Amino acid sequence: MNVRHFTTLLDLSPAELKQLIARAIELKSMHKRGQRHDIFRGKTLGMIFEKSSTRTRVSFEVAMTHFGGASIFLSPRDTQLGRGEPIEDSARVLSRMVDAVMIRTFAHDTVETFAAHSAVPVINALTDDFHPCQLLADMQTFVEHRGSIQGKRVVWVGDGNNMCNSYINAAQQFDFELLISCPEGFEPRADLVERERGRVTIERDPHKAAEGAHLLVTDVWASMGQEEEQAIRERAFADYQVNTDLMNRTAKDALFMHCLPAHRGEEVSHEMMDDPRAVVWDEAENRLHAQKALIEFLLTQ
Repeated sequence: MNVRHFTTLLDLSPAELKQLIARAIELKSMHKRGQRHDIFRGKTLGMIFEKSSTRTRVSFEVAMTHFGGASIFLSPRDTQLGRGEPIEDSARVLSRMVDAVMIRTFAHDTVETFAAHSAVPVINALTDDFHPCQLLADMQTFVEHRGSIQGKRVVWVGDGNNMCNSYINAAQQFDFELLISCPEGFEPRADLVERERGRVTIERDPHKAAEGAHLLVTDVWASMGQEEEQAIRERAFADYQVNTDLMNRTAKDALFMHCLPAHRGEEVSHEMMDDPRAVVWDEAENRLHAQKALIEFLLTQ
C-alpha cells in the first residue's frame, strides 16, 4: 500500500479535499458534543520544528490527544536533522518508530526529501514555500460561514509568501477566482501564477482588487526569517493594509481572514481584527479540527 503524504494541497484530489473539509466540520461537532473518538490509541505523531510556532504545535498535540494517541516534540536541539545526518537517514529512522511525521521548517525541499524516504505519512506544517494546513482551516471556516467557495472571488492582499502560494493551489483545488494585490517585487512564485493563468490575477491596486470580493485575506508583511527587512517592507506595503475602508469595498457578505499572528496597525488595522466580518478566531480554532481530519485521512488509507 502506497503511503500518502501532505506536502501541498495538490497531494489530495479536489474530491478528497472536499471530503476532508466535511469531515473536519463533523469532527468539530463531535468534539463540541463531548463525543469521544480515540481511534489512534497507541499511535504517535513525531513533530519536527525548525521554526517556532504556537497554533501549529498546540493544534497537532491536542489533535493526537483527542484521538487517544501521543505526540513527540522535536526541536533542532533534539534531533540530528540538519546537524550532519542526511535528511534521508533521519526519515528512514524516525518513520520506523512513529506513525506519522509533521514537519515545520524553512526549505520546502526538506519536507519533500523526508517524505520520499519515509515509511509513514509526512505532513507539511509550513515551509518557506507553502502552508497547506492553514488553507484547510481557511476553507473549513469559509464553508462553515458561507457554504461552498467554488466560483467565489478571493482576494489576497500583501506579500506573495507561502500563504499566498498555497492560496494559488487552493484556487485550483477548490475552484475559485483569486486576485493577488501586492507591490512590485513581492509577487508569489511566478511558476504558480503562470500555471493558473486565467484563474489567478495580479492586481496592484488593493482597492480595485477588493471590489466584490467574497473573501479578503492577508498575512504579516515580514515573515519569520525576514525580520531584518521589516523597515523596507513597511514602506513597500504602506498602501496594502486591510482596514474597514478596504473591507467596505467587498461583497456585503464577505469575510476577512488572517492566519495569525497579526501585527495590528501594520497589515491589518486594529478595528478590522474586531470587525464582525473577521472570522480569524474561528479560523485559528479550525486548525485543530482540519488537522484532525487530515491525520485521520492519512492514517486510515
